[in-house]
Amino acid sequence: MRIAILGGTGDIGQGLVLRWGFDTSHEILIGSRDPEKARTKGEEYETELDSRGVETSIKGFENAMAADRADVVVLAVPAYHVVDTIETIADRLDSETILVTPAVGMKRDEGGFHYNRPGAGSVAALADEAKPDDVPLVGAFHNLPAGGLADLDEELDWDTLVFGDDDDAKSIVIDLASGIEGLRPLDVGGLTNAPEVEAVTPLLINVAMRNEGLHDLGVKFQ
Repeated sequence: MRIAILGGTGDIGQGLVLRWGFDTSHEILIGSRDPEKARTKGEEYETELDSRGVETSIKGFENAMAADRADVVVLAVPAYHVVDTIETIADRLDSETILVTPAVGMKRDEGGFHYNRPGAGSVAALADEAKPDDVPLVGAFHNLPAGGLADLDEELDWDTLVFGDDDDAKSIVIDLASGIEGLRPLDVGGLTNAPEVEAVTPLLINVAMRNEGLHDLGVKFQ
């Protein structure tokens, strides 16, 4: 498939680009508000993968152009940019495009990180309200440590929780997640379950910050 990762120059975006580039044959596109930055990062990712024996082409575009070319669009942007990013690409999406959100709203105080639940109920709900009605939305990749995901020397052994109201779209995203070695996708139901999934991320960050040896902390259900 052709996957556009908007925000592919950032932390979680970098990890998804490198893992899909290393473990699968999917075509990966980088999206950014700055197309030159996207192209430069694409070249950096190509160099990293080439050093590991994987020859691939990772092209960079402005967000809307990347979305226009993709089967799956991953919104690897901060939660506060999810809605405006969707608004800039809305006319490039259609019913054949799957929109994926891994974004989590968080705030921090002296006690640590906390889930910043928006009025809509979840970041995924905000994305659902902003997108065109006929475009399916799936939530995935929320609770993955970006550093460990981007470190191809690290063997993964994590679960990712996947939710969405369109079963066909959710099945495709589950297959895409399964393509990353060591990552197990688990179906947790529909969009109404988004708050429970998103809220796990600040908890993981707090545990990782306060306990030695747990820097790249993910989740595994047994």
